[in-house]
Amino acid sequence: MAISPLVQSLKGKLIVSVQAYPGEPLRHPETMAQMARACELGGAAAIRCQGLSDIAAIKGRCDVPVIGLWKEGHEGVYITPTLRHAVACVNAGADVVALDATDRPRPDGRTFEETVHALRAQCDTLIMADCMTIEDIRRGVACGCDLVSTTLSHNKAAIDTTMNDGPDIPILRQALEEFPGFPVICEGHVHTPADAKLVMDEGAWAVVVGTGITHPTSLTSWFKAASRSSADRRLGKPNLL
Repeated sequence: MAISPLVQSLKGKLIVSVQAYPGEPLRHPETMAQMARACELGGAAAIRCQGLSDIAAIKGRCDVPVIGLWKEGHEGVYITPTLRHAVACVNAGADVVALDATDRPRPDGRTFEETVHALRAQCDTLIMADCMTIEDIRRGVACGCDLVSTTLSHNKAAIDTTMNDGPDIPILRQALEEFPGFPVICEGHVHTPADAKLVMDEGAWAVVVGTGITHPTSLTSWFKAASRSSADRRLGKPNLL
């Protein structure tokens, strides 16, 4: 499969995920657009974001490509769960649409493969397969997705991660071994520059970092935990964290 110029431009680069959870202070399209622009100035080669308003706002503020998705709910297939959601992301301005690539049931009854084919028929867009397992990665490659990503491999929400959680190297290695030269993106639990370097050294096409850059609530909690642990050791208190 020919690799598009946009995907080629991401090789060896950093993609930043700019998202806020419902109810959080930063959950506003203009705030997300400002955050995305700041990441672009720092060197992000693309921005990944969710929600139609955020996609449109970020596309209007940034020059780098936008990977768009639409989350609905938080269980089962919630990342761009239907064809309707995918088409809406394209119409909002996304250059790439991210889809859950698992074989779990979807609200509209379509399979992942059917969703991809229908989206291709309706829209001129690139498609990123968000994968949980190596079978999902195989599915994404087989049905012609432009990129595959390890987004869901931990099966754990980003907000529930800790500083000690790391990227899923085994699935990354297996995907790279099975599909040499294919754009395999490492996403999920990449929290530090060392994590990012590790996955790039393994051969990832690009790396996506979200929480470790753009989620100050998680970052603050990690620093608080580290500070408390250090203080407790000095005082001789047991670490109950």
